[in-house]
Amino acid sequence: MNAGQQHLLDLYRAAQRGEAAPPAPGTHTVRTAREIRQWFRFRAVVTAPADRPLSRIRRAVRSTATALLRREAGHAGARDGAPARLSS
Repeated sequence: MNAGQQHLLDLYRAAQRGEAAPPAPGTHTVRTAREIRQWFRFRAVVTAPADRPLSRIRRAVRSTATALLRREAGHAGARDGAPARLSS
């Protein structure tokens, strides 16, 4: 059943019960899209810079890269069988 058929069924049920007819499909689509866009703009203003998605992604990439670099530096001296040491 598509949206048009569902709407016709809802119209019929509303008429049988004496209720107000439901809005047609797509009636409030533009308004809903505007409200969603406005919500995202609001969230962009009130969210702290450190909590924004791009900042979280950058932080995750940076910490992963740092961990990989530390691991590589730690294993570089371990090839001869000696325990790896990090210089400080």
